[in-house]
Amino acid sequence: MDFGWVATYGSSETMQAQISFASEGGSGTPVPDLSIEVDDLDEALRRMKAARIAIEYGPADEPWGVRRFFVRDPFGKLINILEHRS
Repeated sequence: MDFGWVATYGSSETMQAQISFASEGGSGTPVPDLSIEVDDLDEALRRMKAARIAIEYGPADEPWGVRRFFVRDPFGKLINILEHRS
């Protein structure tokens, strides 16, 4: 995947691991320090709210086919939690 501002590379087989390089976070957001793909974004969001972790962005349906939200870890790193839409 290459949108100009983000390029993702991974295995040509099952895509179990991938790495992305980004110059922006997309949709006017900062570049996250880490992205984690989940199977159920609504459940991940519910758990973050239950743990009283502040949601810094989203949830948002992005034009490149993901739904996501951002949180910060205890060390201040920005985490992008996402689910690919079918």
